[in-house]
Amino acid sequence: MKNQGEPKADIAGVILAGGRGRRMGGRDKGLLPVDGRPLIAHIIDAILPQVGSLMISANRNLESYRAFAFPVVADDQGKYLGPLAGMASAMQSASTPYLLSVPCDSPLVPPDLCARLYIDLKKADADISVVHDGKRMQQVFALLRRGLLPDLLDYLGKGGRKIETWYGEHRLVLSDFSERPDAFLNINTSEELEALAKIS
Repeated sequence: MKNQGEPKADIAGVILAGGRGRRMGGRDKGLLPVDGRPLIAHIIDAILPQVGSLMISANRNLESYRAFAFPVVADDQGKYLGPLAGMASAMQSASTPYLLSVPCDSPLVPPDLCARLYIDLKKADADISVVHDGKRMQQVFALLRRGLLPDLLDYLGKGGRKIETWYGEHRLVLSDFSERPDAFLNINTSEELEALAKIS
């Protein structure tokens, strides 16, 4: 990975698994089985080679997530406040200049995700690089400068929750992944989980 441009040791990864799973009947999506393994296990396999360290953002089933042997961080700003709260808690726990975030329900993560986000961020001298799949921005597939933490905490402290609003306040670059939109398939329903099991 280093020959693709990004300093791996400078990037911490976080898998965001802190939601309520409302559209899955309240089930914890990261722990749902695909091919006999939890969804999050597939994502760990994909992300771990791309980053210098890895953590999991979760607000329930903490012991189940700790069983994967990575640090588990809960939202400091209050539970279930959305992905920005998970990103903020991860930034507070990390000691690296950059944070890579991915959701817990998208197991088809590209092996070059981090490298491409980093290259685009550096080329654009941006604060945040975010995947665009050719149709829309995939908001939580993002690389962020950890120096944004004070501003993010301020935004959350004032009641801000919308990820696109906070992103819009900073230098943002979209990273073009339009050649592989299926890589960002996320699982929100039992039907989607069954469909994933058939193609994975």
